[in-house]
Amino acid sequence: MKTLRLILGDQLNLQHSWFQEVNPDCVYLLAEMRQETDYVKHHIQKVIGFFLAMRSFADALKSQGHQVVYYKIGDEDNPQNLEELISREVDKHRFEKFEYLLPDEYRLDQQLKKITQSLKIESSHRDTEHFLTERDTLKDFFKGKKQLVMESFYRMMRKKYDIMMDGEEPEGGQWNYDKSNRKKWKGDPAIPAELDLRKDVSAILEELREAGVSTIGNIEPSLFNWPTTRDEGLELLNYFKKNLLIHFGDFQDALHTDEKFLFHSRLSFAMNVKMISPKEVIDAVISQYREQEEKIHISQVEGFVRQILGWREYMRGIYWKEMPAYQKKNALGNHNPLPDFYWTGQTKMNCLKHSIGQSLDEAYAHHIQRLMVTGNYALLTQTDPDEVDAWYLGIYIDAIEWVEITNTRGMSQFADGGIVATKPYVSSANYINKMGNYCSGCTYDHNKKTSEDACPFNALYWNFLDAKKEVFKDNPRMGMMMNLLAKKDKKEMDQIRKRARKIIEHPDQF
Repeated sequence: MKTLRLILGDQLNLQHSWFQEVNPDCVYLLAEMRQETDYVKHHIQKVIGFFLAMRSFADALKSQGHQVVYYKIGDEDNPQNLEELISREVDKHRFEKFEYLLPDEYRLDQQLKKITQSLKIESSHRDTEHFLTERDTLKDFFKGKKQLVMESFYRMMRKKYDIMMDGEEPEGGQWNYDKSNRKKWKGDPAIPAELDLRKDVSAILEELREAGVSTIGNIEPSLFNWPTTRDEGLELLNYFKKNLLIHFGDFQDALHTDEKFLFHSRLSFAMNVKMISPKEVIDAVISQYREQEEKIHISQVEGFVRQILGWREYMRGIYWKEMPAYQKKNALGNHNPLPDFYWTGQTKMNCLKHSIGQSLDEAYAHHIQRLMVTGNYALLTQTDPDEVDAWYLGIYIDAIEWVEITNTRGMSQFADGGIVATKPYVSSANYINKMGNYCSGCTYDHNKKTSEDACPFNALYWNFLDAKKEVFKDNPRMGMMMNLLAKKDKKEMDQIRKRARKIIEHPDQF
């Protein structure tokens, strides 16, 4: 049966069973489309990363003998729309069957369901064979339970896949070494230079400009340093496990002006487009640990495994359990605009200048920069979660909605009312100062609250707690902070509210 098989830009899994034998009756379809470049304004490095990875994937399929139809963004006959693309290819080549891999974004899932219903030929779908869970695994696991606690899900996953287990107990006697993963990096140990995968992307950059694709962020065309093939993804994995894993856990929450990446793997893009799988990443890291147990402490490895086996799979499960209602949740009723400096990095706040500037330059920031700097500020200024979502989804190379929106609207902005997090992840300047050197040399004093030279985070923090106290009054994890808030005298709170209001109304002056 002559079959058309669709491959989306985040489904580049060469290990998939579809590709293990060449079928002369199957044609694989990939397309760079304005539908995907324009639904949100993306970072230029993100668009280039996806398109280069797609082109490399198509070339790999062709080299194996598979038939591939590929549309580049500037091709005159590219319809730039998925529905028109599929229906046209089916009619043009008289395909008898259409097949696709299950998308990981709700909007594409719905679009493909609609498309298949309109086709006059047989259609079917397959799993991407990437994740360690099914769409409904989390939903079934938490059935009948009030709270969706990640830790219990993570422990189930450890047991199910026998990862770092000693029988029914966790290896080392602890499930979670999170308390060991909060060290401040002060220049030692030395951080190895990032792996050099640099390539010149001037040609595809010019294609995007000619096509009129609008993007955000910066790029050095001759120094593009993201993996765009499976081999490069595996090379990056190998580099991480041999050079960075040894100190990853200790400093995974650290912040530093001189080091953008610290000991982070930067594997998220390669994983999220499925060039490499979570299982092979976990296996590689644990294998390295087994070889060097005398040098690598278990806390370094567990901290990494938890992010992939636990958090990544958990967030995907939340996404499919809660969509589509999740994308409209705004439990705190926040409606302020996102400050303009999120698009420029031009602010006197050192932590935000570095975190946003890095995001614009690299299309990447690690999880604490995202959660406790940019996300923290957006929440404390009571920014509309729709605007926060659009920024996070666009600016990061690894941002695909299933992982972005759950981390942003849930973990970061508490807009889901506590589905993901049991409390809002907010802090004053104290936390940022504790975890790094961003406060050193800043225009603002992290120890002051209400003066003109006081760090904006301090007044914003207490103002936020005050503004949302009715929401959090019965939250047991917020009890201590609510008690401290209640003890503040009226005069101090008036000054805090006045300072916070000025910051919120005129953010670019701070």
